Amino acid sequence: MMLASPERKCLRSDFARKALKMLESSSVLLFIVFGLFIFLLFVVLIRKNGSAALIWNEIIREKITNFIMNQSKEQRILNFVLQNAVRGDPCSVLDTIDKYCSQKEWAMNVGDEKGLILDKTVEEVQPSVALELGTYCGYSAVRIARLLKAGARLLTVEFNPEFAAIAKQIIEFAGVQDKVKLLEGPSEEIIPQLKKKYEVDTLDFVFLDHWKDRYTPDTILIQECNLLRKGSVLLADNIIVPGAPEFLNYIRKNPRFQCTNYPSHLEYMKVKDAMEKAVFLG
Repeated sequence: MMLASPERKCLRSDFARKALKMLESSSVLLFIVFGLFIFLLFVVLIRKNGSAALIWNEIIREKITNFIMNQSKEQRILNFVLQNAVRGDPCSVLDTIDKYCSQKEWAMNVGDEKGLILDKTVEEVQPSVALELGTYCGYSAVRIARLLKAGARLLTVEFNPEFAAIAKQIIEFAGVQDKVKLLEGPSEEIIPQLKKKYEVDTLDFVFLDHWKDRYTPDTILIQECNLLRKGSVLLADNIIVPGAPEFLNYIRKNPRFQCTNYPSHLEYMKVKDAMEKAVFLG
């Protein structure tokens, strides 16, 4: 039986609406699948690629969390330490920070894995005077200070006033404030003041963990200021991620240094990183 023209038009219109709905549903489904694929790809990149991991943790995730919490990540780390660590116990403070940064929010401390390399180096050198460039929240300052012999001291330099204020509280809470002096300001201004203003003859140990583009100029400046003696040890963090190629090129080709590379991983991640030790030969 032939359908009347209006009925045929109605069927065509109904078919078109259904087809359009199917197309819209397919587009939405395709968009969801594509979005899920991009998300999974980004997760893989974060786990395998150091640059992607830093972008996610230091820029995207941190900014969003700071906005929601109306508080900086560093302040959240401090609060977690004050609420969960044992006052006067450096190891408890370190463990608490490691727990927070591995389970809650990534942060640029030297971390537990590379921290063992730092520990071993400090124990080998047994410094009387140590210098740290890049205090951040005070994690590595506490880590170094807890291993210092009686009468030894650590000078730690931090450019960021907010980080310096938080580090000061963490250092005091850990009970190592008598061994640590926190110097606030740019490293290039503080290093030339070490001899006269802070009564430093020479440095036994230097830990470089600040801006990577300052590793080379600050190492040169330390030498120009005659702050190294034969046997002084430099230890540089993050030489792969974010990376310090200029420093590696300088230090490894310099006949006045003997270098050792320590392969490891980026703090609290499985991304490859390393530390470089350089012994000053005089």
